[in-house]
Amino acid sequence: MSTNSDLRVTLYTYFRSSCSARLRIALALKSISYTSVPINLLKGEQSSTKNTAVNPSATVPTLIIEHVDRSQSPITITQSLAALEYLDEAFPDYPNPLLPPTSNPQQRALVRSLASIIACDIQPVTNLRILQRVAPFGVDRAAWSKDLIEAGFAAYEAIARDSAGIFSVGDTITMADVCLIPAVWGAERAGVDLGQYPTIKRVAEALERENAVREGHWRNQQDTPMEFRC
Repeated sequence: MSTNSDLRVTLYTYFRSSCSARLRIALALKSISYTSVPINLLKGEQSSTKNTAVNPSATVPTLIIEHVDRSQSPITITQSLAALEYLDEAFPDYPNPLLPPTSNPQQRALVRSLASIIACDIQPVTNLRILQRVAPFGVDRAAWSKDLIEAGFAAYEAIARDSAGIFSVGDTITMADVCLIPAVWGAERAGVDLGQYPTIKRVAEALERENAVREGHWRNQQDTPMEFRC
């Protein structure tokens, strides 16, 4: 097992990026300290050489893990779900696994399905890059986001109402929750009434009480503008 001091972890992030928040929360859950490299999406820094040198997709987040003793080659991961699974697989002895044990493939598939509703059905079509592309067609960006979030949340709710305990799948935080709570923050900004989704609302309230979630919250980042800070 590597200790945290054996690792040099860097996260390219943006304070309001829900994908970045997933990794901020996961790293906090696993007690892995890291250095943030803020990438301002509104200023177009995602397309700068500084960012595309590590992330050819011109997006955030990017997770870079280096072993201080150089016993292993550095790894760079440019997709949040892949990074979340890597943290579980590469550091199995660290706290708070994000997936159920391999002995329970059904629950692992359930967690992945819920995470994918957020990461594949909601986030890609409501992110800044897509909103900028639909704006010239006269699309109401706020209404676009709200409608798509509500459709995705309805699907999540339909599944999670049967699987949830304290959190989305039972009583421990999983990858599904790490994806859900940043989506909830985005939904609140879009004017979504969470009362329509009682399971999501209850799980989100439980997650908000977790220290790791507070650490990962968009209001608590080094690049959060002062007017938005807690």
